Parts: sequence; C-alpha cells; structure tokens
Amino acid sequence: MLLSCGAPSVWAEGLKLQDLIDEALRNNPDLSASQAGVEAAGHKIPQAGSLPDPMFMAGYQNEGYGSYTFGEALGAQWMFSVSQMFPFYGKRGLKAEMAAREAGSLKHRHQTLRLKTISRVKELYYDLFLAYKTRELLLDKGDLLRQVEEAALSRYASGMASQQEVVMAQTEKYMLLEREEMANQKIQATEGMLNAAVGREVRSPLARPAELAPTPYLLSVDDLLPQAKDHSPELKAKAQMLQGTEAKIKMAQKEYYPDFTLGAYLFKRSGIYEDMWSLTATVNIPLFYQDKQRQGVLEAEAAKRQAQKELQATEIMQASSLRENDSMIRSAGNLMKLYQEGLLPKARQDIQLSLSGYITGRVEAITVISRWKALLDIELLYWSQLVEREKAIARLEPLTGSTEVSSQNEKNEKN
Repeated sequence: MLLSCGAPSVWAEGLKLQDLIDEALRNNPDLSASQAGVEAAGHKIPQAGSLPDPMFMAGYQNEGYGSYTFGEALGAQWMFSVSQMFPFYGKRGLKAEMAAREAGSLKHRHQTLRLKTISRVKELYYDLFLAYKTRELLLDKGDLLRQVEEAALSRYASGMASQQEVVMAQTEKYMLLEREEMANQKIQATEGMLNAAVGREVRSPLARPAELAPTPYLLSVDDLLPQAKDHSPELKAKAQMLQGTEAKIKMAQKEYYPDFTLGAYLFKRSGIYEDMWSLTATVNIPLFYQDKQRQGVLEAEAAKRQAQKELQATEIMQASSLRENDSMIRSAGNLMKLYQEGLLPKARQDIQLSLSGYITGRVEAITVISRWKALLDIELLYWSQLVEREKAIARLEPLTGSTEVSSQNEKNEKN
C-alpha cells in the first residue's frame, strides 16, 4: 500500500494500524467535538441572513387615576402596533457570507484535525512497534551475550582468562537487563498515549504491532509543494478566514448606511370615538461614524491584514515542514540501505569470528563484547531509521492531503 490513511504495505498478524485509525476516527473526543462545532457553525448561516424578529406591542392609555375611562374620555384607548426592521440592502447577504466563511474554515480545520489524528495514531503505532522490536533485539542479543559469558567462565575455570573478563561479560548482561526494563517502560507509556489518541481508556491492553515493512515513497519536494498549496485543509481554512475578513470589510462599510423600521399602529377606542391608525418609518442616523462606523472599517481592514499574514506564515511553515520530512525520508532510506546491505552483514560476520576466536584463545573478551555492542547498535539503528521514515511519511498527510499524495505515488510507481 502506498502513502495513505491506511497501513503500510506488508503486515503480519498482530495489532493492525488501520483498525486503530478507524477506531480513532469514531471515538477520538477531540474529533467528535470538532465535528459538533462544524455542525453548529452550519446552523449559524441561515440565522445570520434572516430578518430581525418583528415587534408587537399592546398597551392601554387611561385618563386620570380614579376610574377606568375607556369609552368615556377622549384620550382613553387601547393601542396595538407591529413593526419590522429591515437592514440596508446587502447587509443580510454579507452577514450570511461571513457566517458561511466561518463555517467553511471550521470544516477545513476539522479535516486538518482528522488528518493530524490519523498521523498521530500512526506515529504512536510506529513508536510502539519500535519499543517492542527493541525489547526483542535485546532479548535476542542477550542469548549471544550469555554465550560470551559462558565462554569467559570456561576460560577462567581452565586458567586461560582472568576474572576480569568474566566480570566484564556479567556487567554487560546487567546493563542489558537495564535496557530491557527501559524498553518495557517505553511500551507501557506508548500504549497509554496510543489508547488516548484512539479514544480508549489509557490502561486498555494492546497487542504487539504487526511486523513493519517500508512504505514506498516516490515523490519529491517539487511534487509535494503544489499539492500542499492546492489540497492542504489547513491552508484552505486560512483562505476561508481571509475571504471572511473581506466580507467583514464590506459589511463594515455598509454600516455607514441606515437601517429602516416600518411600523403600523392601531388605537382602539369606543363609544362616540372613532378608532385611529398610523404608519411610521424609522431610520437610524450614523451620526457618530468617526467613533463607530469608521473604526469598524479600520478594524476589519486590520483583521484582513492579519489573515493575510497568517496565511503566508502557514504556507512558509508547511513548505519548510515538507522539505524537512522529505529530507528525513530520503536520509533514513539511504541509512537503512547502508545498514542492511553493508554494516549488518559485516557486523554479524565479525561477532561470529570474534566469538570463535575468543573460545580458542586468539581474541580477547573486550573484542568480542565490542563486536556484540556494534551488532546490537546497528540493528537498533536500522529499525529506528525505518520507524523515523514511516513517521515522516505520516506527517506529510496533514500537510498535503493523503488522497492526493497516494494518487501521485501510484502514478510515479507505474511510470
């Protein structure tokens, strides 16, 4: 499988990455909260573009305080009115556009969070795999160290070696036990973080991750940069914010124009007094525009400049991150090839030759132990570089959008 939201290419039986990703997308509380925020923002759009609620008034006017004078006095009457405020032409549309831009920005932020959650699960999964692999390598190389210890004891018993060689081998054994304990602690800590990222209780048991194989990577920075510019949800969120500030400027300029309130009134009287009615039109006067409307325009223009700079900063940051991760992927791949094809075969050959030489008395114990350490370190470095490479590939997905990266990988691989 190529770079995507799924698992890398070859997996043995064990804890499956794709299962964890699917569970995280269902249960991660941050994602659920973000989705609810997107839905809430969508409901704001029709509210922003609607008319204000109409106003209804009912009242009574009496003459004097001594008695109820309705029908007896000229000024006694019941009063009813209904009024509706109409914003100046264009204001409602701009308010709806501002709300829509905000909702669009939140939608893209949610997509960014979704991709980052997937990337986070992948990185923790790879860290957990490395912790298990480290412990397994330590246990495996512990068997080899025990051969060295047994040879040292045998040589010491026959008078061919000093006690110092036995102590040296045993010291390395205890240091190896210390590293095993640290690997166990790393497994427990990583499992807790992975459970939290997935949305489980942190003490939930996890199996060992399936065996890891390198993910094909056939892209270049020149491929990644335009994809990030066109498909990055984080950049799209910033662009939506910028467009929202442009609508805000137009809205602030519209505030120089008055709103209108139309009213209809009915005065209900009785007896010889006829009912009365009236129609009114009311407008607000932006008299204090220097302190209010003008400042609103300046505020909106400053917000636009801020959004422009934030978009520019995000573009620069993403380009830097793309180059950094691309360089890390290529460097890790070169080192893995060096370890696998050059250093590891030589190190395995060296340890076998030195162990045979030590048993026959031709090689000193310190030589065998140094060869043993070199082999262990090289194997650990190989798996560390593999994990760092996979983590770097996972970090590309929030920057570019995984579907587009996968498609380009497939296209390059076919070519």
